Amino acid sequence: MIDIRPFGSLGRFSNDWLNARYHFSFAGYNNPSRRGIGPLLVWNDDEIQPGSGFPMHGHQDMEIITYVRKGTISHEDHLSNKGLTPAGNIQVMSAGSGILHSEYNHGPEATTLFQIWIQPSVKNLPPRWEQKVFAAEDYQGRFHALASGQQHYPEALHIHQDATLFGSHLAKGESLKQEILHGRQGYLVVAAGQIDLNGSTLGERDAALIQEEEFLELKAEENAEILFLDLPAA
Repeated sequence: MIDIRPFGSLGRFSNDWLNARYHFSFAGYNNPSRRGIGPLLVWNDDEIQPGSGFPMHGHQDMEIITYVRKGTISHEDHLSNKGLTPAGNIQVMSAGSGILHSEYNHGPEATTLFQIWIQPSVKNLPPRWEQKVFAAEDYQGRFHALASGQQHYPEALHIHQDATLFGSHLAKGESLKQEILHGRQGYLVVAAGQIDLNGSTLGERDAALIQEEEFLELKAEENAEILFLDLPAA
């Protein structure tokens, strides 16, 4: 089953500095049919205006992945971690027993990013933050592991869950096939461009829930940037 979720169907929030779309129930958006998938609870599509952002606030027992699509995001937390994550790269924060952090766009243009929240397999772990730069060729024509709790992806940033976030860049006309192992499911989001996914068209910022499929077959109908989160089915 592939359940396509067009960008226009997502939950919405906006104010003078934040334009957000919610893939799952979040904050004031409550959709009983979209309450997360397994350990995946949140996938937010945020646009943050220059000179603004999220002031210091707290999290606990959550793996938070931030994938920057355009612009930059600056992180600071109470553990003295500071970092600037540019477009095409990611940061991971394990909130664990508790962390206070802020995220700001100090750049000259609007920042667009995906923020993904995954429940950890173990609670009350020491909090941590890290980021990583991936080269463009790492993504090209294949799924490259960006964040994972699986041992066979040592190049990925670590998360405390049996899940892996993959990224891929496909040139127009390029194809990619991905096996879905038994007992797994996934969530795919088109960050840019347009693709054919198992015979269905997905445009920019559209998503698809994948369950009980053996393979994903993708073809770029135009240059495309794709994220795919592999998750346990139960």
